Amino acid sequence: MRRLVLLIFISIFNHATSFASPMYNAIFSFGDSVADTGNLNILLPSNQFANLPYGETYFGRNAGRASNGRLVIDFIAQALSLPLVPPYLAKDQDFRKGANFAVIAATTLDLVFFHRNNISNPLLLNTSLNVQLEWFQDLKPSLCNTTQSCKDYFGKSLFLLGEFGGNDYFLLLAAGNTVDQVISTYVPMVINTIREAAEFLLNQGVMHMVLPGILPDGCTPRDLTTFASPNKSDYDPLGCLRKYNIYGFDHNSKLQNVVNELRLKFPQAKISYAAYYTPILQFLATPDFYGFTNGAPLRVCCGGGSPYNYNASALCGDPGVMACKNPFTYITWDGTHLTEAAYNIIATGWLKGPYADPPILLAL
Repeated sequence: MRRLVLLIFISIFNHATSFASPMYNAIFSFGDSVADTGNLNILLPSNQFANLPYGETYFGRNAGRASNGRLVIDFIAQALSLPLVPPYLAKDQDFRKGANFAVIAATTLDLVFFHRNNISNPLLLNTSLNVQLEWFQDLKPSLCNTTQSCKDYFGKSLFLLGEFGGNDYFLLLAAGNTVDQVISTYVPMVINTIREAAEFLLNQGVMHMVLPGILPDGCTPRDLTTFASPNKSDYDPLGCLRKYNIYGFDHNSKLQNVVNELRLKFPQAKISYAAYYTPILQFLATPDFYGFTNGAPLRVCCGGGSPYNYNASALCGDPGVMACKNPFTYITWDGTHLTEAAYNIIATGWLKGPYADPPILLAL
């Protein structure tokens, strides 16, 4: 019964928030795989995310997204009566209604930082937050041509800055850094980079900005497999690795502090903090209520092997790797990213509450 009520609420809400006239000029998005709508596929056409079953549920084809269907940004665009936000690197697009600079596997810190620390990964490309800001600057002259016209245009647009940080922390931990080192040294570096990016955009005239926090990595099948522990006390009641959620909590707390500081510095702007962390923990705590009825909330829909159906040697998108029959009953799509069903609930919470403070629609 509670599941039915939830579905009715989401259906009514999605209908009620599809506006005949767009409330914003455009949506501009920066981030990583939870927001990329096709940039990685352009940069690296042979990547695993370029293959089915990615995109199969909604698009019926691969659509450049690290999920079986739509992402949070897609649901937000549809709710605001704007087009799905095109990837910036697709140069044949009309970007007057928005552009997406996010790239799967993008980091907050610059590529040179990882090279200097001898950290590499096949998907570690020159697509950091600062690079995405450079792309934004390159696009800007095609959207507005004076300081005032740019302020007017961006002041009536919605900017999503993130999430950023999850890829930085995973790479650092996989390279042998401890959670304590990540919290003491690298979380402040990441947060400061996000702060500087937010201030840069706000100084461009941005009046509506959302800063999403990171996911609880200790609950992702990727991390549960990569950093598996023989000690049961390392796991919380939800089955998540405790210490790999600590840095996420710390990051998100510091990011919320940044949001509060930015509100004081830019009092005319509407700046929201948006959560992935909280809803995912809620999904895991009461999966049936949210419709995730597969019986194993930490299990991956598309993957192969291990207790979580995740195997780094047989990833979703690789030859022979199959997806589950009912992805809408799963929280996690491929071990790192969520299903369309999970993103839909989170997007509703960002638009209306309770997963954004203030909710996007209330910040208009």
